[in-house]
Amino acid sequence: MPLLATGISHHTAPLETREKIAIARNEYAEQVKALCKLQGVEEVVVVSTCNRTEIYSIGQHESGALVRTWLQEKGGLSEAEMQAHCYVREREQAVRHLFRVAGGLESLVLGESQIVGQLKDSWQLARDAGGVGKVLDRLFQHAFATAKKIRSKTRIGEHSVSVAYTTVMLARQIFGNLATKTVVLVGAGEMIELCGRHLSDRGVSSLVIVNRSLERARELAGQYDALAVSLADMDSILHKADILISSTASHDPIIHPQAVKAALKQRRHQPMFLVDIAVPRDIHPDVGKLDSVYLFTIDDLQKVVDENISKRNEAAEAAGTDVAEAVEEFMRWLNSARASVYLKNMHKHARQNSAELVSRALRKIEAGSEPEPVITQLANTLAKRILHLPSTRLRRAAEEQDDELLKAAYRLFEPEDDT
Repeated sequence: MPLLATGISHHTAPLETREKIAIARNEYAEQVKALCKLQGVEEVVVVSTCNRTEIYSIGQHESGALVRTWLQEKGGLSEAEMQAHCYVREREQAVRHLFRVAGGLESLVLGESQIVGQLKDSWQLARDAGGVGKVLDRLFQHAFATAKKIRSKTRIGEHSVSVAYTTVMLARQIFGNLATKTVVLVGAGEMIELCGRHLSDRGVSSLVIVNRSLERARELAGQYDALAVSLADMDSILHKADILISSTASHDPIIHPQAVKAALKQRRHQPMFLVDIAVPRDIHPDVGKLDSVYLFTIDDLQKVVDENISKRNEAAEAAGTDVAEAVEEFMRWLNSARASVYLKNMHKHARQNSAELVSRALRKIEAGSEPEPVITQLANTLAKRILHLPSTRLRRAAEEQDDELLKAAYRLFEPEDDT
């Protein structure tokens, strides 16, 4: 009953390879059913995000190669590409891998929490498609519990590690609730777009997009139900800015002390939080000397980011102990579950033989045979039947010098010391 994790991630493959092998969320159920039809595959969960595509499976020994081939054919990858980029984790290593993924320890952004929701969706969709049985259900439940423990114990996700996210977090530290604040975003590039997304996620309702191209400002403003303003008209709305974040491609400052002074006067010197994440700088450095102004540059933010990356690395190292303990606990359960299957089969075999032989012995006694020889024959025949298969395999193990099986048999049948 091998437990396997077969996949490709950002650690092993470039984006163009990950794109080939990615599985859309609306295809999960179909692909789970297809995988379950492979010979020897008993349980399956499909996980596919922008950074990884992984198949978690339970099945017979030959099923691992079939799952790997299925993944290869699904992505149209060559054997050389699979050799270079695909990994297969088995048993304990597969369990450790999933727990690390759930805890954000394998993410592109260390400690990110989005992956837990993605894993829960994958698990639920696989359950609905009939791909989840006793083992994978227990495995994923254990993974979710481990992720929760890591986040609550190490607080790995509390330290922001992107400039855009750090900007928003600093604004929250200064103003608290951002829902009632007006935020002005100057520029329309990727960094401004990320800031807009983080601000929108945190309930900011009054957002202004300022850009040299009014058309591009309107395009971005449409994503967040924001107001679009031309850069030429920025001074007229500057006083509304509780928070201003600027990232343009200008070679010279576009926000000067005189304009900010005028804005502060209109605001009756209510504080302004200004963030300049442009290189060269968009905000003249003298703006930072004004009262009621909090000015941060890209260097200020990068120091916070670097410090937080260090904190996340420390938290990840501490989380390793939690993962190890969780893996050990799950493997104890898994090994116990495997033993219960073997014991169930062994007891079933013994009961079937004993029932048949008892029935035969009773018929002989009812027909007039002496009970003692009948019972003796029953006991001898039952012992031979139960011991036939293990005896045959032990003799074969001795002939083939299978020391592992011989040692296991010795431990299993070694008489207990009654002294």
